[in-house]
Amino acid sequence: MTALRPPIGNLRWNGTIRALLRAGATIRGRILLAFLMLSAITGLLGSYAVLGIATTGRLVDRTYDHSLMAINYARAASGDLAAIQAAVARARLATDEAERQAQEARIGSLVQSFEEDLGIAAERAQSARAAAEAGAAKEAMTHWLAARREFGTGPQPADVWRALDAHAAAAEQHIDLLINFTAGDGFSHRQAARALVARDIRLSVAATLFAILLSGVVALLLSRQIVRPVAEASAVATRIAAGDLAVPVPEGGADEFGALLRAMEVMRGNIRAMMQEEVAQRHSAQGLLADAVQGSNEGIAVADAQNRIVMANARFAALLGLDPAAAAGSEIAAARGSVTADTLLSMQANGTAAVERQGADGRWLRISRSPTRDGGFVAVCSDISRLKAQEDQLKRSNLQFDAALGNMLQGLCLFDADGGLLVHNRRFCDMFGIEPGILRPGMNLRTMATVVASGSAFDDTRALDLLLEQEELLRGGNGGALCRSIRADLIVSVRQQPTAEGGWIATYEDVTQRFEAEARIITMARRDALTGLANRMVFGERLEEASARLADGAGFAVLCLDLDRFKEVNDTYGHPVGDALLKGVAERLQACLRESDLLARLGGDEFAIVQSGSRLREDAIALATRLIGVFEQPFFLDDHVVAVGVSIGISLAPEHGSNPETLLKCADLALYRAKGGGRGGWSFFDEEMDLELRKRRALEHDLRQAVAEGAFELFFQPIVSLTHQRVACCEALLRWKHPERGYVSPAEFIPLAEETGTIGEIGAWVLRRACREAMNWPGDIGVAVNVSAAQFRNAAVVRAVMEALTESGLPAYRLELEITESVLLTDNVATLATLHTLKRLGVRVAMDDFGTGYSSLSYLQSFPFDKIKIDQSFVRNLDVTGSSRLIVRSVVGLGRSLGMTVTAEGIETEAQMEQLRLEGCDEAQGYLFSRPVPAAGIDALFDRLKLKAA
Repeated sequence: MTALRPPIGNLRWNGTIRALLRAGATIRGRILLAFLMLSAITGLLGSYAVLGIATTGRLVDRTYDHSLMAINYARAASGDLAAIQAAVARARLATDEAERQAQEARIGSLVQSFEEDLGIAAERAQSARAAAEAGAAKEAMTHWLAARREFGTGPQPADVWRALDAHAAAAEQHIDLLINFTAGDGFSHRQAARALVARDIRLSVAATLFAILLSGVVALLLSRQIVRPVAEASAVATRIAAGDLAVPVPEGGADEFGALLRAMEVMRGNIRAMMQEEVAQRHSAQGLLADAVQGSNEGIAVADAQNRIVMANARFAALLGLDPAAAAGSEIAAARGSVTADTLLSMQANGTAAVERQGADGRWLRISRSPTRDGGFVAVCSDISRLKAQEDQLKRSNLQFDAALGNMLQGLCLFDADGGLLVHNRRFCDMFGIEPGILRPGMNLRTMATVVASGSAFDDTRALDLLLEQEELLRGGNGGALCRSIRADLIVSVRQQPTAEGGWIATYEDVTQRFEAEARIITMARRDALTGLANRMVFGERLEEASARLADGAGFAVLCLDLDRFKEVNDTYGHPVGDALLKGVAERLQACLRESDLLARLGGDEFAIVQSGSRLREDAIALATRLIGVFEQPFFLDDHVVAVGVSIGISLAPEHGSNPETLLKCADLALYRAKGGGRGGWSFFDEEMDLELRKRRALEHDLRQAVAEGAFELFFQPIVSLTHQRVACCEALLRWKHPERGYVSPAEFIPLAEETGTIGEIGAWVLRRACREAMNWPGDIGVAVNVSAAQFRNAAVVRAVMEALTESGLPAYRLELEITESVLLTDNVATLATLHTLKRLGVRVAMDDFGTGYSSLSYLQSFPFDKIKIDQSFVRNLDVTGSSRLIVRSVVGLGRSLGMTVTAEGIETEAQMEQLRLEGCDEAQGYLFSRPVPAAGIDALFDRLKLKAA
């Protein structure tokens, strides 16, 4: 017969109950159960409170969403009714037909608004009577409209208008009743909410009191489970500690206290066993003592009152010159002639004494004699030859220590545990202006302060104050460090710390030069190293101070200055002349300012001014005019005559803001506007500039998103060989189609990408995509990619080129990189090294926009370019001015002599192309051949250009 098995659910419940019972058998389990009970009580209270708050909130919502909104829309309907009556009156009195028709149209609009407002009020009403009044008001308006249509819009007798007014008055009366009924409903809901809140408060108080009582009961039960076992265990531990090893240990339960009591019983047994073992060890120790005496390195002997040896170890017998076996019972006098025997016999018999003697063999012995109760003595002889040698060494070390102490650069004072002076050096006396012998050992700090005050050669009380301050620190039981000036030419750093013997040591270091150096460093940190003006940090502090005074009505102006054509000076004459120019500029600017104004150099050729005054705008204009005027005269620097200008942007506080960052940003925007207006001028900030900045930031955000999403396109424009009448290369041109603005000009987003640092990622994408597309072209057609100066930082362009060639499989000779002169202006040496690396890879390098820079010829000399591209500005005027033809002819001749391919850009007419062919130009590019086309249309472009060439 099969046994019945309990259901699985019952087994799980039984297991859970057993687990709870096991947990309740331990202290931790009981604490956990108590915690769970208290948490449940707290959760119930919180849930009830949340329920009450939610109910009250719903009543409040009904009061607002229904009563208040119904009243508002009812009042709006009342206003519409009044406006309708006014419009009717105007229509009746109007003599012009157009005016009457306009009023009629307005009446129709107001009636619609009246019905909508009244409908919403009826929908939000909370009682049938309020809704009925809304319907009655709407019905009265319907009667009014019907009566007006019946009577017409022309002049009517007074009885007709009184009838219309009666309908309108009825509508107004019903609207008033609607408002009153709705307000009464809201009041009823508010009273209900108050009653509910009062009930919840009473119930919450009662529930809280009950929860406190229940928590107390749980705590009491828990304490009864813990206190009694603790008391029993404590009593047993106390008796065991007092030595009562027979104390009975009660039996514990299964919890932690039971385990503790069982451990105490084991401990008691261990203590009893240890005591028995100790007694046995004492018996063996007596025997070991005798062995130790015999094995000691010191001579030990016990003699009686007649100076006979009772017990002596072998070492003592050897010192007396006796046989160790026959030493016991011998008289010490029998060994006269030995240092040990003669010394012991000469010492007094009734006292303890110790002397040191040197034997004939040169050894030093310390011989001590101590009397015993029976008139004898105990003698101990120790060989102290090594100790004597150490003492001699210590004396020599002390002499060396004294010499070192006297020649220390720091002053030093060492005190004992009672605060008395032990050691001081001459440097301390020199610092405090006292004679070296005036301080005595044992003096405390207070006495030393008195001596310094009376005997110092310097008439300054600051040294006395320092010593008293040290005493105050010691009185509080503190060590630490102090740094004080004790006279005009001396700053002392004091460090005092305790010693292992309970005393303390103080060192005094002359830190005058260090403080002077730090002061110079702080000054340098707050000044521009080149011009001596305040730096950006000081300028920021002054802005903060000026902003803090705005609350007192003290406004100020911020002027941002930027030199015009400064970069040209650096590029033409070099950085030394540029630095000299900045110094001269700083002197001229400073001469234009008042003492209350601050001029700072923010970096490079950027300066800024904080100007205060009562007439901010007028004073700022006057200052800007003066500043621009002082640049009318050139600067004479190292046999060079240099002329530069200045552009100024101005912001006013609090007109343009009160935050320093905001004001500086506004001044920068104004400076940007001033430079855009032709330079050499000034401009105030206005809101339009901020709008431009926001547009720029929005474009910057969209550009970053486009980079992340790869939302760019590549177009290609062919470069045609004039010699072979075929496409030699295609230039890759980047295009960005903005989702809202359409195609954005590269001239707008490329500089922004360079400023934000995304140009590297964009340039790498262009290289990869252009190489991948070129692999689909005929093998004799290359691809040209423009490279920004920003890509040359850290040689990132080399890595990007290698990755693009490796990924696409394009031969390196088919890739051509076009750079402008700006690439070579920054860090020329590193850039040239990068270009040579690219050349070693097999990539062709072309100089774009040749002839428009300042040093194009020098760059052709420093790097062997494969191609130079004549800027389109010369090609555009080729058939207009003779100078353009001469420039093109010169560039073509220069390229031919250097072995470089010459490409002309911007060709739009057959005449221009023919002229360039006659001048010997190798390649041509422009709209005459094709506008830039997307990658999908490049094959059709190749076919068309083949037909055209044919």
